[in-house]
Amino acid sequence: MKILIVENEIYLSQSISSKLTQMGHDCTSAATLQDALKDEKFDAVLLSTNISGQNFYPIIEKYKESIIILMVSYVSSDTVTKPLEAGADDYILKPFMIEELARKLNHLLDYKIYKKENETYRSYIEHLLKKDTSHTITNKTKLPLLLKVNYQKIADAIVFEYAKNYNESFVFISLEDSDALEQLKKINDNELIYLIDFQVLKKSEKAKVLSLIENKRVILSTTDLSESIEGIEVMEIKNEESLFEKGDILSIENYVKYIITKYQSKFPDTELSKKLGISRKSLWEKRKKYGITKKR
Repeated sequence: MKILIVENEIYLSQSISSKLTQMGHDCTSAATLQDALKDEKFDAVLLSTNISGQNFYPIIEKYKESIIILMVSYVSSDTVTKPLEAGADDYILKPFMIEELARKLNHLLDYKIYKKENETYRSYIEHLLKKDTSHTITNKTKLPLLLKVNYQKIADAIVFEYAKNYNESFVFISLEDSDALEQLKKINDNELIYLIDFQVLKKSEKAKVLSLIENKRVILSTTDLSESIEGIEVMEIKNEESLFEKGDILSIENYVKYIITKYQSKFPDTELSKKLGISRKSLWEKRKKYGITKKR
């Protein structure tokens, strides 16, 4: 890590620099704030707030993308509170052990890396799971909740939106996993749990899952729209319009339903049935079967 040490006590600055260098860091010392404002980039800045008569806030502003640890002789509004509000990350009280300083540096480095990764993943997930339904889970929604969807990503989008809106994390489990039930048993009752692939389970396995999630904060999803469970809140979402655009492989039935719904206003029945390779009578029967109304 490339570290800038801003400290006017030369002996202390050299001591910190020497010990951090032995730990593998690349250290640069600055005895004045003017020296510290030179056009260089650092991963971390160790800033003494006891440099009398000098305004250290330009340092915090210049290196706001770096890790900034305040080195203070006493804790006060001027030495700690205000600098932290201005953008510093943490402080350490003099005299300190170099191991404690190194621990803070490593901790803050990990924090910044994980924060950036989290922002990247969240941005990608929001792009991947663009929500195209008005259905929403709120803090008033009774859990456990069963989401019945004809497309898994619809349920995923709803759950991720809920987690973001209420600043909640959740435990994710696919019930296709061989150890799904064991995972479920280990989770604390107060944690939010998101279970998918309920439709792949046998009847006896479903009963085990339902007994384990009773009175828990669980959102359960299934792509089997015929699923019926007593005593659990149900939210059913069918989104035929955007199903095909998602890029997944559809069943023949879902493909036919999509094509009829999407293109019946663009093509006469004779041409539409021809494109589907069925008769006009069969097209009429499928509309009736799927509950599709032709707009006039």
